[in-house]
Amino acid sequence: MSFKRIAIFCGSMTGNEPVFANQARALVAQLAKHNIGVVYGGGRIGLMGVVADAALDAGLEVVGVIPHALMQKELGHGGCTQLHVVDTMHQRKALMSELADGFIALPGGFGTADEMFEILTWAQLGMHQKPCALLNVQGYFDGLLRWLDEAVARDFLRPLHRELLLCHDDPIHLLAVMQRAAAHIPHAPATSAPDIR
Repeated sequence: MSFKRIAIFCGSMTGNEPVFANQARALVAQLAKHNIGVVYGGGRIGLMGVVADAALDAGLEVVGVIPHALMQKELGHGGCTQLHVVDTMHQRKALMSELADGFIALPGGFGTADEMFEILTWAQLGMHQKPCALLNVQGYFDGLLRWLDEAVARDFLRPLHRELLLCHDDPIHLLAVMQRAAAHIPHAPATSAPDIR
């Protein structure tokens, strides 16, 4: 599977260290080497703005998806190749999922986690077979990964589903891992009543 576009979930803040923005730009640089477009949350601030500006500077297609409420706060990026304005946060995630061939979360807060975990849940249910990954900048997601491993150990999450979330601290290797996973992502067979643990 070749990626036409990858959705990037990331924060509306840049964090307290330059490495977060630098690694966001490094990821976009790798996407540019493979001419992979970006789908993102449509904002002009925080890591969202960093990603969009870097992708536009690299000549990539940049598709933003933003809810009306955030657009009205003048947070929308005016330079996107396309900017879809939707009614709800759920519509935002659904359209981003439809437009992208894979998903990467950068450091962020509640919104970033919400986006990635909904996409992961859809993968768990067999609703898509697109790779989902974290760019683990300076161990930012280490605590999250430990929690998921604990969920497996305590029998709240199947190992099969834990494997749906890919992770690397290097953008080059992360894209390679996603490419390998794209052909075959493990998921539970569809049943009339899926076990979503």
